[in-house]
Amino acid sequence: SERHFELPKGIVEELHSGAADASPRARRSPETLERRMANAAMAYERDRYSDALNALKPVLLAAPASASARELHGLILYRLGRWRAAAKELREFHVLSGSYDQHPVIADCERAIGRYKKVRELWDEMRKAGVDKDVLTEGRLVMAGTLADEGDLDAAIELLRSEAKPRKNPDLAHLRTWYALADLYERAGDLPRARELFGRVAHFAPSILDAPERLAALL
Repeated sequence: SERHFELPKGIVEELHSGAADASPRARRSPETLERRMANAAMAYERDRYSDALNALKPVLLAAPASASARELHGLILYRLGRWRAAAKELREFHVLSGSYDQHPVIADCERAIGRYKKVRELWDEMRKAGVDKDVLTEGRLVMAGTLADEGDLDAAIELLRSEAKPRKNPDLAHLRTWYALADLYERAGDLPRARELFGRVAHFAPSILDAPERLAALL
């Protein structure tokens, strides 16, 4: 059964504004746009990305200046592996909103295409903008992965190492950093450090990542 999905007030206002400015051909009632946006968001949450894309299309036509619609569109395209289109949409979201929240996703798209210089530029933008911890963590992980892709495992390890101190109550950002660093250590042949970090992740979150299996393979 479809549960009711209530859009935040700011998104509703964006859609109403877009509906008023739409060309006659693209025009939809604000209520239709709200329903379509909510359906797209629900489908995205449930990993039904093609359904989400279809639901969102009229919203994008009627309200192209809606930052929220462009953001969701970019994230759907990212999940579908359409890297160039996703990066384009999420850059447009940044222009419309001023938000850096999706910069790590844009960076990951650029990494997938092999445009490593663009990844560095985005990483620099994130650091200078003073983004919040979770966004910075995601950006750092993408940058470290890019360095590893380029064959510079030492630089990748150095980038993550200062953020990988032991903690009594790690959050998901810490766990993902430990896991990524463990993977880099394993690739670099430093198996004791890889074991220690995979062990840490396995201890705190045995079911989130495949750390227990990765650890077992190194014992």
